[in-house]
Amino acid sequence: MARTMNSLRIAVDRLHRRSLAEQIRDSIATAIREGHLYEGARLPSWHDLATQLGVARGTVKTAYERLSDDQLVVARGAAGTFVASPLPTVQTHPDEVPTRLPLPELYRDFDSSPKPFQVGVPASDMFPYKVWSRTITRYSRLAAMEATRYHDPRGERELRKEIAAYLSVARGLPCSADQVIITNGYAGALGLALHALELGNRQVWVEDPGYPLASRAVSLAGYIPVPISVDTEGLDVAEGLRRAPDASLAIVTASQQAPLGVSLSLARRRALLQWAAAADAWVIEDDYLSELKLGGKATPALASLDGDGRVIHIGTFSKTISPTLRLGFMVVPSALVNLFGDVAAALSPASSLATQLTVAAFMRDGYYLRHIRRMKRLYAQRRDALLQQLGQALASNTMAGLSLLLTLPDEADDVKIAEAAEALGLAPAPLSIWYADDNGKAKSGLLLGVTNLSDAVLESSCRHLEALIQRHA
Repeated sequence: MARTMNSLRIAVDRLHRRSLAEQIRDSIATAIREGHLYEGARLPSWHDLATQLGVARGTVKTAYERLSDDQLVVARGAAGTFVASPLPTVQTHPDEVPTRLPLPELYRDFDSSPKPFQVGVPASDMFPYKVWSRTITRYSRLAAMEATRYHDPRGERELRKEIAAYLSVARGLPCSADQVIITNGYAGALGLALHALELGNRQVWVEDPGYPLASRAVSLAGYIPVPISVDTEGLDVAEGLRRAPDASLAIVTASQQAPLGVSLSLARRRALLQWAAAADAWVIEDDYLSELKLGGKATPALASLDGDGRVIHIGTFSKTISPTLRLGFMVVPSALVNLFGDVAAALSPASSLATQLTVAAFMRDGYYLRHIRRMKRLYAQRRDALLQQLGQALASNTMAGLSLLLTLPDEADDVKIAEAAEALGLAPAPLSIWYADDNGKAKSGLLLGVTNLSDAVLESSCRHLEALIQRHA
């Protein structure tokens, strides 16, 4: 009879001709050599591993001693037994697929601090660390006291109430806390919606250019993304009606289009909602950067015009507070409340009680609105400083949300320029990857985020970027 410890892939068979200690030793050695156990990993104590495998402690001790003889582990007395450093060379199988970062066209690095020109991250040097640390410490203690019960998979009601109140005032979107569902960021909300909606037709309108993650999510969910052009008025609804009138869903960034920064015009908003009602279709509104519009008041949410219950509104705290929260929310029409609640409970329940309670308090005590006002002033200053620094050297530019959209000659390889910039510690985003692959309309350009352009790095960052563009374009 064999017993297995899945975390270390340890299998022991009392009927095997090899001793139990040798079997344990071999399993751990294999895990180390194949890279499943990382350098410095702490192994279970003799007692814990023996209990899990149903063997004597002396058996585990013998296995550990043999691993130590092979210089694969190091015993550190009462501190425990650890995988040795450095590790032996990891062995790979010829047919093993090399790993990479997910969505490499979007994500190049998860380990570094935000870089100059990086898009989609808030200013790292102006975060309200003191207030946030004090608040999260308080609610982490409270969450620890609540650690033995299940919590509402739709999210904590206190946070949902604060979001509903905020949306009613700031976004012109009256809704109840029951319509709000807390999610794991925008991606979590989009995935939940794509699972919950019963889309009869497999076609989905997506913006072109538009957020690549949205198109990828649609494809992974088994639907067919149909790229619809974006112009100065936003999504071209007439083009959507020509190309895919029977589509079941449209995904739009109505307030500040990503990546062009335009707002969906009132006429287009009405046309989109009329189409959705007539076609029995749905609209997902990605409320991208709405709170951080630098010029004038934020455009009302598309969902605020929805009289037929066809719009699902999605927002996050990634750009306003921190992407590390992985905290988003969605507002669903009343008719979908129960369905989406069931799907959230079954597939994507809200997580991190401490984070939810901290954000609720941050909003309730007025810190959130003050933080947004402060950030808008800061980002406007950094935008102006960037435009002044670039001057006439790179004159063809427009602001798109919190980024400067810098157009390049069509023959310029914006992806190669972005890769070269990365080697210099800069992170501009290439524009071309936001376009559909097969339409031939992709334009070359760079998105230069302004949020992390402090005075200390602005001049040198611009000088390096200008040199790269001259070299490659």
